[in-house]
Amino acid sequence: MEQKKLYRSSMNKMICGVCGGIAEYINIDPTIVRLLWAISIFAGGFGVLLYIIAAIIMPVH
Repeated sequence: MEQKKLYRSSMNKMICGVCGGIAEYINIDPTIVRLLWAISIFAGGFGVLLYIIAAIIMPVH
């Protein structure tokens, strides 16, 4: 069985491809991930910091 790896998406990207990469990894629509990420931004502001960290850490596929 091949192990899945988490990458930033080069195809499903709006800004850096973080949400698209997460959506591809868990096999759901990227719009759902983007919506949840937007909610996290307005529900405390941690979403912006997490997005920046993820964009730096996650490699591009």
